[in-house]
Amino acid sequence: MSTVAPRSPRRESFARTALRQAAPKWRLQQGVLELLFGIVALMWLVEIVNWIDGYGLDGDGIYSRSFSHLWGIFTAPFIHENFAPHLLDNTIPLVFMGVFIAWRGARRLAIVTAIVIVLGGFGTWLIGPAHVSTIGASGVVFGFATYLLTRGLFNRSLLELLVGGLVGVFWGGALLSSLVPHTGVSWQGHLCGGLAGVVAAYVLARQDPRRARRSVGTARPAKALAK
Repeated sequence: MSTVAPRSPRRESFARTALRQAAPKWRLQQGVLELLFGIVALMWLVEIVNWIDGYGLDGDGIYSRSFSHLWGIFTAPFIHENFAPHLLDNTIPLVFMGVFIAWRGARRLAIVTAIVIVLGGFGTWLIGPAHVSTIGASGVVFGFATYLLTRGLFNRSLLELLVGGLVGVFWGGALLSSLVPHTGVSWQGHLCGGLAGVVAAYVLARQDPRRARRSVGTARPAKALAK
């Protein structure tokens, strides 16, 4: 038999408060991961269906300057030529960089993804080669990369600049080499996805409340003119 000193009411109250504060944060993190891995799971599910269908979905990508296939802008990122290397090579950097974007919340990840898909896809539709189907999530990967590389400049954040530098170290060489024209590779999709990522970083930086607070905090009061 042992005796245990009773806990003070103050400590119990603090513990309950800490749990209540931690619970919503955990739910937010859960939602972020669910969104990120939901995007990846959809890509793999579509590829499984594509494989079963004898890769008949390959023709549902972006056909440049074809108004009848304009909807391909939204389907192309989820369709891949094969599991490996195409889908696998896009999945790894997408998850790696998606985690850094998702650190700011599910809403941020959703907005960046939407901007990159729409603007990057539309740019590919404008300048891509005619009469071919452009498919794959590499344009989204480029958009995620350029978003991470440039958001620190727009937000004036040292931490975000360091994250961008980390992305550059790991993926910079591969991303730059993918802009060189290769047979069967859409450098136009990579370029437009990258430009869309910069646009996303600029737009979201202007809406960042932390940047607004920094601007207000550093503003100097106007001087009154003596008569």
